[in-house]
Amino acid sequence: MSYTIQSGDTFWAIAQKLGVSVDALQAANPGVSPTSLQVGQTINLPGGGGNNNGGGSPPQGGNGKIVGAEGGSNGGGGFVPYAGPASAYPDPSQWASYSALWAQNSRLMRLNSSEAEVEMIHRAIETVSASSGVDVRCILVIIVQESGGNVRVGSTNNGVHNPGIMQSHNGVSFNPADPEGSILQMVRDGTEGTIHGDGLKQLYAKYGNYYEAFRGYNSGSVNKNDLNDPVGATGNYVQKAANRLMGHSWPGM
Repeated sequence: MSYTIQSGDTFWAIAQKLGVSVDALQAANPGVSPTSLQVGQTINLPGGGGNNNGGGSPPQGGNGKIVGAEGGSNGGGGFVPYAGPASAYPDPSQWASYSALWAQNSRLMRLNSSEAEVEMIHRAIETVSASSGVDVRCILVIIVQESGGNVRVGSTNNGVHNPGIMQSHNGVSFNPADPEGSILQMVRDGTEGTIHGDGLKQLYAKYGNYYEAFRGYNSGSVNKNDLNDPVGATGNYVQKAANRLMGHSWPGM
């Protein structure tokens, strides 16, 4: 399937308009320079366009519903040192509600991002949850875990380039010329993955639970018997994510 370039089009704008990732769009057009698009030029759409999983239907698990938006507790309480395998961590039925978690974590985001940018993150989280089938609360807590919701967070590079608010696998960074489009793409990259590596969606499918998916996201591999095993990355990453999902609070969170 193809697309004809219109006046004002950029890869950012096309990706946002058609619901595909910039990475996938670039991969489908290896000979096209994104900075030299011409009106009337024809480019290829990845997988037929319309979604990020290479097919003509929504990604598996994504049915337009914001997963995890309903139910849950009011949260509260202090830090709990969860340890061991995934079975030793709180069941998702015990997690705090999305509304409670958003209220708690959006305050942290506002320390480094503007009110308008925080609302863009809010919309992006819900949009990507609906398209990917990933629990909206998990997207939220990993954003806070990775960047505190700071849209201008720097990239890390420990053998892999990790940019953006979810420190994705060689995805995109904030673009002040297109704040909403770039924020949406940063959330897509971390949740739905890039051509370079997996996101939360693929890791959940691989491991069958979010806690092991979190460890895989942080480390690239998982010691299933001890999710605090850093495997070369951050030891308490899953432990903190679980506390965030429960709505717990602690100094320096």
